[in-house]
Amino acid sequence: MSAAAHRDGPPAVWAHAWRSGAPLLVAVGVGLLMHFAVQPAVGAFKARVLVDIGINVILAVSLTLVNGFTGQFSIGHAGFMALGGYAAGALSYYGSYQLFGAAAFNGGVLSWTASQGPFHGPWVGGGDLLFVAACLVGGLVAAGAGYLVGLPSLRLRGDYLAIVTLGFGEIVRVVLQSTQTQLSQAAEVAATPWPLLTLKLGGALGFIGLPFYTTLFWVYLAVALTLTVAIRLKRSSYGRAFLAIREDEVAAEALGVHTTRYKVRAFVLAAFLAGVAGALYAHLVGSINAGELGFQKSFEVVIMVVLGGMGSVSGSTLAAIVLTLLPELLRTVTGSVNTYLPPAYELPDLRMIIYSLALILMMILRPQGFFGLREIWDWRVRRRPRPA
Repeated sequence: MSAAAHRDGPPAVWAHAWRSGAPLLVAVGVGLLMHFAVQPAVGAFKARVLVDIGINVILAVSLTLVNGFTGQFSIGHAGFMALGGYAAGALSYYGSYQLFGAAAFNGGVLSWTASQGPFHGPWVGGGDLLFVAACLVGGLVAAGAGYLVGLPSLRLRGDYLAIVTLGFGEIVRVVLQSTQTQLSQAAEVAATPWPLLTLKLGGALGFIGLPFYTTLFWVYLAVALTLTVAIRLKRSSYGRAFLAIREDEVAAEALGVHTTRYKVRAFVLAAFLAGVAGALYAHLVGSINAGELGFQKSFEVVIMVVLGGMGSVSGSTLAAIVLTLLPELLRTVTGSVNTYLPPAYELPDLRMIIYSLALILMMILRPQGFFGLREIWDWRVRRRPRPA
């Protein structure tokens, strides 16, 4: 080996390791900042709104991989969220009985919010590790369902694909609401085999009593990793293949792109991220009900993707933030105005009407969404060339 090759080898290895590991370190830093700095400063209510924003960002960006990058039209995204939430909930709930004797909180500082009072314990507890494993399992279950649904259905296009995905979401809802009554006694859980425990998910009443682990740290750790994956994917050869399918599927096939294979991969990755979002949601409210994650929730996510721009990661992120904040801001404004009015002249709850009108105006004035296919950093002001 020459001296130049020997000299250039180690720096190249370290640079590659840094490029690979830096996003994870940044994501951990973002999560710690949100948990220890932002959460105590904003209070419990605003922290909850920030958590809702983070979960919606994951959902919107994940659906962008399918609807935006590959140009498909999936409207059953909430089904993957429900599958991930139920799978993660089953693992954390029944796993807590098996490991700790009860489905109670067994985490550390990173899963404890300031509004719950002072906490003296480790940074990461056994319950936190179980929660992380549950989130990954929830994502994998949703990804497996995405593969099984996507492999045959993504050969369809347009309205036919939309109908198939809508039907999938409704099937998931009905199946989950048809499960058996959940167990709530340690002796019953210990005596029941694991395969049978997966059938006891609460039925129509929902899966309740889940331990609370979701905090700003875990949510924004997932948000940072989701954005990193989506942006790097868009810039990679896979991303260029996705965009080629979006622009002209026939031309992409002619250039050697296996369109069905790439669409299934996008579908599986989007389903995995939606499953992680469902797991975070389930451990935020302590319960999950498939009836709340039907086609209406899927349409909300589709609206975020369309409003942000079909194919824009930053646009979907901005739309998720705006559409999560807007109802809360309208509710606050209406409540503030009514405090100065006599009861006979109080304003009714018009927030959803105003919310809908704002969406309609946005689609009329800017039908391509916030950024279209571009990203927010693509809008840099070009400097004029200096005169000679």
